[in-house]
Amino acid sequence: MLARILEDGKLTATTNAAEIRAALAANKRIWIELERHSPDADALLSEVLKIHPLTIEDVWGSRSLPKIDDFDEYLYVLIHGIAGKTEDELELVEIDILIGENWLVTHDRDGLISDDIGTELDHSPRLMQKGMAWLAHAVLDRAIDRYLPVISQMDTELEELEIEILATAGTPRGKRVLTRVLSFKRTLQDLRRMSIHQREILLRLSRGDFGEIPADAIPFYRDVYDHFLRANDIIESYRDLISSLLDAYLSVQSNRMNEVMKTLTLMSTVMLPLTFIAGVYGMNFSPDSSPLNMPELRWFFGYPFALALMTTVAGVILIWFRRKGWIGGGGRDKD
Repeated sequence: MLARILEDGKLTATTNAAEIRAALAANKRIWIELERHSPDADALLSEVLKIHPLTIEDVWGSRSLPKIDDFDEYLYVLIHGIAGKTEDELELVEIDILIGENWLVTHDRDGLISDDIGTELDHSPRLMQKGMAWLAHAVLDRAIDRYLPVISQMDTELEELEIEILATAGTPRGKRVLTRVLSFKRTLQDLRRMSIHQREILLRLSRGDFGEIPADAIPFYRDVYDHFLRANDIIESYRDLISSLLDAYLSVQSNRMNEVMKTLTLMSTVMLPLTFIAGVYGMNFSPDSSPLNMPELRWFFGYPFALALMTTVAGVILIWFRRKGWIGGGGRDKD
């Protein structure tokens, strides 16, 4: 648990629980970063700040969707930030924000946002001098600003997926590409489900629905909402694109399957008369039993004649296929 205390225009950092309690008792402006679940942190939240037990449970727990709760003494906001991206999955992190009159409590599991703002405050305590709502705005703004770079990276990956689909659909490598497409689709669905709730929360903050947000800070919260809307619109376009990519994969796979079936059908068509000819001469009727029993079997050129006949039949069929444009890409369909 790390706290930054503002006193006489100067910022002091401390991890001492007694000093943090003393600063709160003196009504000094203070930002408390919760790092790990501990008895001291629990006692501070429940006994000193009088945080509702259900809110404490949300702070330490893992909630799948964003939320906002307005209490008499504080405002609780839970949003999701993007920590990064691995393969085709986004790594979402919870950011808990508790806004009081002169205090702010944040719980950012990976230090995703708080480290940046802490460094800025160490150089200049201006944000805390303006008020806790401004510091909360900085946390929200940093969290939402991380969306666009990661989403832009997804755009590049979707373009690469499109190229891979055209090259591999219907091949053994195509299964791996299909797995990536489906994984991408699941990620976007999860992101959309989260963004629906988060958009509503940011909208309420930008409208000034809560007394903890002063009127002069509302335009800045509205700017955060606009940034999130822009990211959300891009996410929606990606959902449409991934659906189109899935349709393209199935279409290319179907076309290639049709090509395979066409090739097999043409081969069967060529082989059918050859099989018939070979079958006729394989019936083994003896010419000695009857002069009508395949007299050509005794012919000196009988075997070469059978081979020539089969070659001619196969050649005629292939020429006809070519004239119809079914093989070789030449000719045209003539009815």
